Amino acid sequence: MRRMISFPCGTDNLVGTLDEGTRDVGLLIVSGGNEIRSGAFGGQAALAAHMADAGYTTFRYDRRGIGESEGQNAGFEESADDIAAALAAFRQSAPQVKRIIAFGNCDAATALALFHHSNAIDGLILANPWIIEATPANDEQPAAPSATAIRARYWARLKNPRSLLDLLSGKVDLRKLATGLVSASRKEPVSGLAVRLAKSLAKSTVPTHLLIARHDTTAMAFMGAWHSAEFADARALAHIQMDQFDTASHGFADDASRRWLYDNIHKTLQKV
Repeated sequence: MRRMISFPCGTDNLVGTLDEGTRDVGLLIVSGGNEIRSGAFGGQAALAAHMADAGYTTFRYDRRGIGESEGQNAGFEESADDIAAALAAFRQSAPQVKRIIAFGNCDAATALALFHHSNAIDGLILANPWIIEATPANDEQPAAPSATAIRARYWARLKNPRSLLDLLSGKVDLRKLATGLVSASRKEPVSGLAVRLAKSLAKSTVPTHLLIARHDTTAMAFMGAWHSAEFADARALAHIQMDQFDTASHGFADDASRRWLYDNIHKTLQKV
């Protein structure tokens, strides 16, 4: 059964949706970006229904200033109270749920990694974590591709025989090619947000499952940071595991990606 839940977060009233299952393990879905709780094209609503059908009560919500919830949207870095309020509402509305796994994609994954320490969360599923620092220059526009993403794109093109033919036939703009190669070769500093994420994961004791869309630019930026010295302590932890899928779909929207995502979430829930 699916039902609407309203709950407080400070002086604001937030709205969530509960899909009820029969097991004592539940799934909390945290929305990324400015997405409403149903997700892009209803993806999170479909995920919730699927997991509830498998017996896992699932709760998703609109954070402050998003969708049907009151308040001001202050972004994911100010969403700690929203996550805590949603967890409290989840437990109150589904008392049969004894253990909760939290799932987030993009900046929702980063928010969960940063803010889970003060909440009784039993596990994290973090998909394509966002590590690009918000600045006045990039806050309102899409971030430029990372050097890691540019390198991957050029490597894929170099392996394509058609690209070589285009180069020999003069169809490739050599000036743009040179600019791209310079960008791809630069050593990219690890962002302050990535450093915070690395430290938070390193001190976490919660089982964490990283899910990576291998050809997604956000995931590529994360993987570039993941292999840096800053993430060495997190990489060494046995309770942090990673799986990757050969897709460019940031939200795992195609059929194969969606099945892979569902299977991995289901496996994580079964382990709790």
